[in-house]
Amino acid sequence: MSGLTANAAYWEPLWAEGRRYRPLCEAELRMVRDHLGPGRARPALDIGSGDGALARYLHQELGYRTTGIDCSPTALAFAAAQDTGAAPGPTWRCWDITTGDLADLPAAAYGVVTCRLVYRWMDDKAAFVDRVRRLLAPGGVFWVVSEVAGRRVTSDPALLKLGITAGDEEVLKAGWSTVRTTDLDVLRCYALRP
Repeated sequence: MSGLTANAAYWEPLWAEGRRYRPLCEAELRMVRDHLGPGRARPALDIGSGDGALARYLHQELGYRTTGIDCSPTALAFAAAQDTGAAPGPTWRCWDITTGDLADLPAAAYGVVTCRLVYRWMDDKAAFVDRVRRLLAPGGVFWVVSEVAGRRVTSDPALLKLGITAGDEEVLKAGWSTVRTTDLDVLRCYALRP
């Protein structure tokens, strides 16, 4: 990730100091299951995997062959440490989605690409979405979860700005054959198909 807040220099200290982010809830897991369906060993890529919860769910519960990528080595170490079951967990890679060579990823195309709480941090959102399109297999799904700006109930104006704007959403939704959205409190979930 590049820019002021979309790179390892920003995220690594936060993970290293113990910061953790919104955990997956049952309602969100149900949406993932309903929109993505069974993996049948197809490859999945979780961008900005953080603690690895979504990548593990895709891998262990839905049956995808999942790779989780993040620019923070501490986040990836934390994610890998959670893989305590007998079955192998997802593959973890310290990798920058905005600058990395797509050929370095373990699969040439992915049936599912997920991006949970990451899209808003992308400096060049159109370029990011274009890179994801190049990674999706025919019939694949790009699953995005993002906070929508202005939805928080707070008196702190800085917190009201967290999330994506209508313009950011327009960039995200442009050019897909199918766009489905579902709201979950301050979050919006997007299932985008080429």
